[in-house]
Amino acid sequence: MDIVVKGRKTEVPERFRKHVAEKLNPEKIQKLDSKVISLDVEVSKEPNPRQADRSDRVEITLHSRGPVIRAEAAAGDPYAALDLATSKLEARLRKQHDKRFTRRGNGRLSAAEVPTAIPGVARMNGNGATATEEQQDDIPTTKVGPLEVRGEGPLVVREKTHKAAPMSLDQALYEMELVGHDFYLFVDSENKLPAVVYRRHAYDYGVIHLETDPLAGSEAGGAGGALGG
Repeated sequence: MDIVVKGRKTEVPERFRKHVAEKLNPEKIQKLDSKVISLDVEVSKEPNPRQADRSDRVEITLHSRGPVIRAEAAAGDPYAALDLATSKLEARLRKQHDKRFTRRGNGRLSAAEVPTAIPGVARMNGNGATATEEQQDDIPTTKVGPLEVRGEGPLVVREKTHKAAPMSLDQALYEMELVGHDFYLFVDSENKLPAVVYRRHAYDYGVIHLETDPLAGSEAGGAGGALGG
C-alpha cells in the first residue's frame, strides 16, 4: 500500500511524513479493506489569523478497488488534524467493512440513523452552514469578477473529473457518507441521468435530477438548481 504525503502551498517536514506512516498503519487499514491500493494525505495551512485554532487541515483519500473513502479535519497543528482525520477514516472503513459482511443490504443504516452511527458526519443549520463551525459574518468580502471571496483569500478553484458507474439513490447516499461530503453527484441507475443527493436541514436528504430540456435556448439562464430548497 502506497502512502503519498503532499502539501498544498505549504512545506511538509520529514518528521511529519514519518508520523503519517506510523499513524496510518497499513496492516490495520488492510484488515478493514483488503482491496486498498493507496492513501493520499494532503496538508494545507490557513493563513487567516482569525482561524488560528483551525489553521492546519489534513485530508486523507483512500483509493481501492471499491468506493473512494475520504476524511478531513482541521486543528491548531497538523498532528492534531491528522489524528482527527484518521479517526474519521477508520470509522468509515469499519462501516464499509461491516456492510460488506451483511447479506444483500440487511442491516443497512437508514438515512435517519446515519448521524448517530457515523462519527464526524457534518450537520447543517437552517441557513445551510456547518453547525459545528462558528459563523464568521465579520470577515470582509471582496469581489473577484462575478465571485465574492471571504477573508484574505486566496481564491482557489478546483476542477475534477470522475468516472462512475450508474447507481441507486440508496447507494449514492451510502457513498456520500464514505467521502464525508454534504452532497454527492452520481448517475441514476433507473434513468441513466445525472443527479445530486445532498443533506438538507437537520438530518433530511434531498435529490436533484437533471434532464435535457429540448425547448430550452442555447444559453442557460442560470445555475441548474440551488441545493438549499
